[in-house]
Amino acid sequence: MVEEGRWGVIYCPKGGGVLANPVKRWEQTERCLQAHNIQYDMVQSENPRSVDRLVRKLISNGYKTIIIYGGDSALNDAVNYLMQLEPEERERITLGVIPNGVLNDFAHFWGFDESHLEQTIVWLKQKRVRRVDVGCIRYENKKNERCRRYFLNCVNIGMVANIISLRRRMRHLFVSRTISFILSCFLLLFQRMDYLMSLKINTDSIRQRLMTICVGNAQGYGQTPNAVPYNGLLDVSIVSQPNMLQAMEGMYLLLREKILNHRNVQAYRTNEINVQIAQHTPVSVDGRLINGTPIGTFTIDVEKEVINFIIPS
Repeated sequence: MVEEGRWGVIYCPKGGGVLANPVKRWEQTERCLQAHNIQYDMVQSENPRSVDRLVRKLISNGYKTIIIYGGDSALNDAVNYLMQLEPEERERITLGVIPNGVLNDFAHFWGFDESHLEQTIVWLKQKRVRRVDVGCIRYENKKNERCRRYFLNCVNIGMVANIISLRRRMRHLFVSRTISFILSCFLLLFQRMDYLMSLKINTDSIRQRLMTICVGNAQGYGQTPNAVPYNGLLDVSIVSQPNMLQAMEGMYLLLREKILNHRNVQAYRTNEINVQIAQHTPVSVDGRLINGTPIGTFTIDVEKEVINFIIPS
């Protein structure tokens, strides 16, 4: 068993990008960890789907502090493994993040920044822990299997699910977050922009063609800017079918994180939403597309204060 306080660091190298240099980035992190006398062991993920296996390995070897050196998808994998544990076992584990992903929205919510590595290390060392909420999407797949996927940031349904997916791929080619987002939006002008959806939110029932829905436990890539992962509630932004000029205005406001100002946006706050969507409607969880559209009605809800997460002091 490892000594008390020793970190288990899961390093997820950021793929692609014209300025990406994962070796130098890790060497800089290593120097910073050593300068602050932090005891740690690092394991590296071989692919985007190996994080949950590495979390399992570290916990089974006695690590109580797991640091994800990656982005939203890596954090999502770690949380989904932790949520499989019994509550008393999960209570003993603390999760932290060093942002190093293509998308780092949950880290940014707390003020962690890729360009301020040493400040991040200092905050993690101080180990100010807050219990955070986790959202959950529960659905059936095409094989009639009951599935669930937890999320820290958001679930996207419709066009923005495609934007986030394209944005992830664009960031492999372009380092600038703004450039990758604009290019993703431009490409989507040639794809369908509305989907038939049925929703049940609080006392409201909605059935119409919608452009996109975001169900946010946190900021939701700018679509649920007022959401916080510690009030036991989810923020929901619904964008109805706009014309082309309204769609372009929406893209601009989304980029500026002011989407709630758009005339076609309805905002809700709830602890549960029931959704039914047409076949082939894209759905993403923390920026990663679900493989296959959920079948029938599915539910998105929230579990309050179930993950110990290190936040800035």
